[in-house]
Amino acid sequence: MARAHHGYHRELTRVTEARTLGRVQLRFFARYAELVGCTDAVVPISLPATVADVVRWARALPGGEALPERPLAAVNLRHARLDTPVHDGDEIALLPPLAGG
Repeated sequence: MARAHHGYHRELTRVTEARTLGRVQLRFFARYAELVGCTDAVVPISLPATVADVVRWARALPGGEALPERPLAAVNLRHARLDTPVHDGDEIALLPPLAGG
């Protein structure tokens, strides 16, 4: 009986350690959209995740290597740092620097 219980514990640990797959909506604006060739993408991402994880995904796209490693970002229309957590269904926007006078 103790042996069966031990196996159950091992399986529960494996399930607990598994990461959940979520999806976030990624939006590119202005020059960033030109670089990657689109204005938005659905990003499958292992959760928990941060804005930095989404940026790494974006930089792996064709043309994405030209995106900065630390772009200005927003999560659900609020400015966010790279260490800001993202959740399933969030919208992440990558915003190029503004120019003008």
